Amino acid sequence: MGNDALIFEQGSPGRRATAQAPGHLPAPDGIPAAFLRQEAPGLPEVSELQVVRHYTRLSQRNFSIDTHFYPLGSCTMKYNPRASNSLALLPGFLDRHPWAPTRCGQGFMACLWELQDMLAEVTGLAGVSLTPMAGAQGEFAGVAMIRAYHRARNDDARTEILVPDAAHGTNPATAVMCGFRVREIPTDSDGDVDMQALREAVGPATAGIMLTNPSTLGVFERRISEMADVVHQAGGLLYYDGANLNAILGKVRPGDMGFDVIHINLHKTFSTPHGGGGPGAGAIGVGERLLPFMPLPVVGRDESGEYHWVTEADRPRSIGRLSAFMGNAGVLLRAYVYARMLGREGMSRVAEFATLNANYLMTRLRQEGFQVWFRNRRASHEFIISFRREAREHGITAMDVAKRLLDYGYHAPTAYFPLLVPECLLIEPTETETREELDGFVAAMVAIRQEGIDDIDRLKGAPYAMPVRRLDEVRAARELDLAWRPGDNRTTDTSTATRRAK
Repeated sequence: MGNDALIFEQGSPGRRATAQAPGHLPAPDGIPAAFLRQEAPGLPEVSELQVVRHYTRLSQRNFSIDTHFYPLGSCTMKYNPRASNSLALLPGFLDRHPWAPTRCGQGFMACLWELQDMLAEVTGLAGVSLTPMAGAQGEFAGVAMIRAYHRARNDDARTEILVPDAAHGTNPATAVMCGFRVREIPTDSDGDVDMQALREAVGPATAGIMLTNPSTLGVFERRISEMADVVHQAGGLLYYDGANLNAILGKVRPGDMGFDVIHINLHKTFSTPHGGGGPGAGAIGVGERLLPFMPLPVVGRDESGEYHWVTEADRPRSIGRLSAFMGNAGVLLRAYVYARMLGREGMSRVAEFATLNANYLMTRLRQEGFQVWFRNRRASHEFIISFRREAREHGITAMDVAKRLLDYGYHAPTAYFPLLVPECLLIEPTETETREELDGFVAAMVAIRQEGIDDIDRLKGAPYAMPVRRLDEVRAARELDLAWRPGDNRTTDTSTATRRAK
């Protein structure tokens, strides 16, 4: 039986792994007979060592920040120091019940209060709420506060949110979820928002604009103060997507740029590994005019130094609650520990090394003949290269390169985003990679391009070293089948979309 076999296919009838099994537990009283199982569940019949080896092999096939370079633009796996994890798991934190009285959790609440304060200082804003459970939820909270602000002023004519054409895809989706119409603003040939188009777009219907700076094009909006003035003079507010905060951490603050609200991906910028859909925390920072509308609860401190929850009784105009309690406590504690370890100087170094690594890698790839988009601009923490020329001359696509990088031991960068750039890879080397690692990535890119020139069919077949080969993404999405049933035997069937989807 091959190592790629499903665990159901590895055992034999009657084989058991019972060393760690609990004793027999009778069914609880009161469950109706119709809901009680009449036969044993169809679990894999394998030995203890088979179980251990199977899941160990699966873990070794993962790409992770512990084992691989992760140059994934904007959403990159970033630094994950073990101290953040171990301290967040201290018994006093781990065993605290969310319904426990505040007097029994003063240490925990002190950490959150200090995290709120540090994030407010980092962003240059007046207050912070830690309750959003993910970046997307933080984004929703930000636009919902903009909506609440205008409604409180009886300014119901503001029905439009402006979104640059290079924005993250969640931005227009969030605006629509909050009941706004989306108006797209183009970017110019240098990657900046087109100021003339912005001036023509703003007006009495403008509720606000959503953008990030640096943008997803990897460049810093050079006229951001002018943009803020244009939007504010029209009566709108500025929302900051915090996905790219690493690039400016400790150097420049969104509040000083003129932003009224920001969500911060604590699971990206502040140490918790991001991937697989979670865990996350999308803290919200707001300016003075949005303080009354922040999602609750937040942590307050009275004159005696005791911490308490600020609730709807204190802020009746709040947009409400986003989670059952007060946010993803484990991620928030990891972010707190990491921020404490960094300190002010450490946060500045994050931005310095993120920018240095990005510009070094961009320059090395340009020296090797790769087409860098916005070649006259300095990279922020990420940059874009395009395979438009290679696709036209040799049939080498960005997806071909992304798939082949897996064989070289590198997770692929973001492919085909932003949509404005043809055949593109969005590359973010992060602040923690060494020069040797970056040089190795350049060497792999050069080798892969030459492989495509010499033998395009071989490149089109990549990856070769992974448990499954090149996916038919469309079939895998349309015919997705993740269930195993007795009698199935897909170990040798690597040609179907259902097998490859697994």
